[in-house]
Amino acid sequence: MGITAKKEEKKHLLSHEETLELIQKAQKGDEDAKELLISSNLGLVRSVVGKFANIGYERDDLFQLGSIGLIKAIYKFDLSYNVKFSTYAVPMILGEIKRYLRDDGMVKVSRSLKQLAIKIKVQGEELSKKLGRDPTIEEIAEELNVEKEDVVMAIESNFSVEYLQGVIHEEEGSPICLIDKIAMKGEDEQDKVVDNILLK
Repeated sequence: MGITAKKEEKKHLLSHEETLELIQKAQKGDEDAKELLISSNLGLVRSVVGKFANIGYERDDLFQLGSIGLIKAIYKFDLSYNVKFSTYAVPMILGEIKRYLRDDGMVKVSRSLKQLAIKIKVQGEELSKKLGRDPTIEEIAEELNVEKEDVVMAIESNFSVEYLQGVIHEEEGSPICLIDKIAMKGEDEQDKVVDNILLK
């Protein structure tokens, strides 16, 4: 965003009353009111995006997502709420970004853990040749001079996440999803399985 846009934004600092009036108009379909609300609240988006610096995502992408959260806040804000719009908007902006980060990769793995996983794979293959069998966790940990727990965590970090809607088998063009297999267990059992997944 250029200097002109920043100056424009400063011009449009709205009072609580003005904000409520514009929200009312925007919710009734007034595009100009919506645009004015967005431009005067982009500082909130920038502020939230700043909390996600250096996590490997483009700042512009996160800014776009935050802006979507801001627009949702404009349309979902209840005028009877006894709070400032910014108080309501920030969690919406944050939620939109976090949802994307979660869905983009449900399990975030640190670089050091990824590097350890590679070392374990190489060391495991070498030990297999030397021992004529699969090495134990203890043997790999000893060889790499790391804790057993770290070896287990690194190995688990390489497993891909199983999605409930993921196709596990396809027969004559009819895909069977993981959720379908769970459904075969009966309703009570299905609920237990899903609850356990959520708890974990």
